[in-house]
Amino acid sequence: MEIRKTVEADVPQLMKIYAYAREFMAKTGNPNQWGPNNWPPEELIHNDIKEGNSYVCVNDAGDVIGTFYYIEGKDIEPTYINIEDGAWIDDSAYGVIHRLASDGSEKGIGKFCIDWAFSQCNHLRVDTHTDNKVMQNLLAKLGFKKCGIIHVIQDNYPRYAYEKL
Repeated sequence: MEIRKTVEADVPQLMKIYAYAREFMAKTGNPNQWGPNNWPPEELIHNDIKEGNSYVCVNDAGDVIGTFYYIEGKDIEPTYINIEDGAWIDDSAYGVIHRLASDGSEKGIGKFCIDWAFSQCNHLRVDTHTDNKVMQNLLAKLGFKKCGIIHVIQDNYPRYAYEKL
């Protein structure tokens, strides 16, 4: 597998991946993270590509099998400013992963994407819905520490906030 920047021609496949991810999350006890508001909207994906923050995971055959948003910097995620029931471990610049999803065709896509992001800056922050046990387990397995709770703008569900240094 390899990671590359997303191009506009990838968008139809990304929307299929996100549809699969919404269905998978609903089947695994997490129907509210992306389901009720059909997250993420296609317009956001186009914007992510334009800003250079959208990435895809490609298998050995060249097929797009996963996707995520990644950006790094200091205080780059406004929803991470206020954290409840805990605190961030480190206040230095960090990378953020959002909208991580795969088509389910291969095992280890999520780990591969997160490992790639960590190799970019060695300080990551990630959040996930409190019902997303699959992602929580993956983050714990990869050495992330649960730091508290944050809130996002797209819905009223709290998110667990994780960090890895």
